Amino acid sequence: MAGLIPQRFIDDLLDRVDIVDVIGARLELRKTGKNHSARCPFHDEKTPSFSVNPEKQFYYCFGCGVGGNAIGFVMDYDHVDFPQAVESLGALVGMEVPREAQQNNPQDKRRKALYDILEQAKRFYQQQLRQHKTAHQAVDYLKQRGLSGEIAGNFEIGYAPPGWDNLLLAITESRLQHNDDEIKSNDTVEDETIALLTDSGLLVNREEENKRYDRFRERIIFPIRDTRGRTIAFGGRVLGDDKPKYLNSPETTVFHKGRELYGLYEANRSRQSTTNLLVVEGYMDVVALAQHEIENAVATLGTAVSQAHLEKLFRYTSEVVFCFDGDKAGRQAGKRALETSLPLMTDGRSAKFLFLDEGEDPDTLVRKIGNERFRHLISNSTPLSAFLFSLCEEGLDLTLADDCARFATLAAPMINQLPAGIFRQLLLDQLAKKTGLATDTLTGLLAPPDSEATAQWNEASPDNGNYEDYGHDYDGSNYESTGHENTEHYPADDNYPPAEDYEQPADEAQLSSKAPKKHSAPAQKELQLQPLHWLIALLINHPSLAQKLEHSEALLKLELADIEILQGLFTLLEKNPDYTLNHILGYWRGVHGQEQGEMLAGIAANDLVNIPSQAAESYVKQAQDIIDSLLLTVISEQTIEQRIAYLSAKSQLDDHDRNTAFAIWLELPAAERSPELINKIKQLLERKDETPK
Repeated sequence: MAGLIPQRFIDDLLDRVDIVDVIGARLELRKTGKNHSARCPFHDEKTPSFSVNPEKQFYYCFGCGVGGNAIGFVMDYDHVDFPQAVESLGALVGMEVPREAQQNNPQDKRRKALYDILEQAKRFYQQQLRQHKTAHQAVDYLKQRGLSGEIAGNFEIGYAPPGWDNLLLAITESRLQHNDDEIKSNDTVEDETIALLTDSGLLVNREEENKRYDRFRERIIFPIRDTRGRTIAFGGRVLGDDKPKYLNSPETTVFHKGRELYGLYEANRSRQSTTNLLVVEGYMDVVALAQHEIENAVATLGTAVSQAHLEKLFRYTSEVVFCFDGDKAGRQAGKRALETSLPLMTDGRSAKFLFLDEGEDPDTLVRKIGNERFRHLISNSTPLSAFLFSLCEEGLDLTLADDCARFATLAAPMINQLPAGIFRQLLLDQLAKKTGLATDTLTGLLAPPDSEATAQWNEASPDNGNYEDYGHDYDGSNYESTGHENTEHYPADDNYPPAEDYEQPADEAQLSSKAPKKHSAPAQKELQLQPLHWLIALLINHPSLAQKLEHSEALLKLELADIEILQGLFTLLEKNPDYTLNHILGYWRGVHGQEQGEMLAGIAANDLVNIPSQAAESYVKQAQDIIDSLLLTVISEQTIEQRIAYLSAKSQLDDHDRNTAFAIWLELPAAERSPELINKIKQLLERKDETPK
């Protein structure tokens, strides 16, 4: 059924659903104190680290960092999108999901138009592969590479024929034929078509030179699909001697090559049982492996493997195998992949490295040795730990003390990038065995100097009256219908806008999607959080704080990572002061996607570890101190008059604020001590506000 799911219905649904019942129907839960625990269904583990909190209607895995509410769990466990998860939970408690007419959102309409034009282009290229008079050269090329028509069809491979404007003319003619809008003239339709083809990266439009032409010409076309099966871009392999050999669509509103992986949609649809995903370097490698029934390969799109790529891969598997050429360039690419992987290797995840013989690539090698032997190579690929140590050992003789010391200084910083947990400790033990040093000694070498150590959060306000020292104790450092979706269930992608079936406030800007920060099992009970995340943790666990805190526009304009989340959180809680953590996570997952939903869940889980259940009032001062600390960089750049105005505008002053006012008085040159300023500072010093407890 088309239309939006009203937010009020989702809130009511979350109030009626018990997360313990939802998860308990799918996992074997055991009561552990106030919570319930189980082995995490999203990564391999022997000791349960998956916790369900019935009071807050919240789940979190301390092993792999996934977390959220009942809706998020159903989405991830059942591999359904947001509306389907809501439908499922509604059926569980006997609630029929209502729908509202969708508001006309210009950005959503534009994005949908881009998906539609990309889909039309894909069909055009497929048609040309079957019908164009020069298509035989493309068909012959594909046959030479050993591809069958079935595999070409599975990957929806097409052909861009020679010529400068084949696609432009075909799409324009089709849109003119289907123009049922009496208001739109043919000229308007043609202009819209040019704009859409340009914005989707299919048309090169050089207005200053009065030139426009198809981007892809005389190339084999590989459609690039997101994990929902929507065409978001194309890659083209040249048939002649033109350069470049491979050409990708440029970045667009719907395509970000640093996040997308060619073949991930097809690998996820495959019914082939697999325990890992193989990362290769090109489209043909992915397709050729699929031709030989190795259907778990994906490829980056002309970029090195990024953390965003890996976070996406680890949502589908616990093991990633990188496949590179065995030459010097391949080894360098492997080293970069290793360095990118290290911070993400929480317990339960695995990365391996497969280096082929020089001159070979997966396409040529699988045709030469066949499916079975290639699978054997994958299963015997080099584990991350072995590759790390082999890189550090290159050219060294570990029987020599000098080389052994060099080896330790190379390996230790790399091990230090691993998240705290069992895997990190095991590598540290291996390093100790190789160097002959005690593990405790190596642990000391890994620890940062005291001057660089991240400060633990301190609840007490700084008692230093100097403005520059204020904040010393803080570490300040969907679903969218295009008409072409498949009906199969697969995890929702997070790089795209809010669900069309979800009611998003018209005045709320879409927050940027960032890779979630996975949280490994804590090595100790006290976990460190950046001040901004600590403030977010306080707000989402104690939403009524939003009504009690003073925050200025300057706070929400700070150039800090994730400041958009804080801004959206304040906006949400100001409109919905009765929201709970459960409501917040449900809203966030539906509007802002899985990555930000899991980020909030991770922050909330840190808060659950650190903060006992107390009244929100007990955290007002702590939260306000964080805000003041974050504003320090802004305030310190203000004039004395602006700083006094900032303090005067506060509804309550504590001792630190009065010390700050006195410090301003001391630094004020005598020539500038006007009666007006003197009076304002006096008023600040004489205010008798009670410090909130």
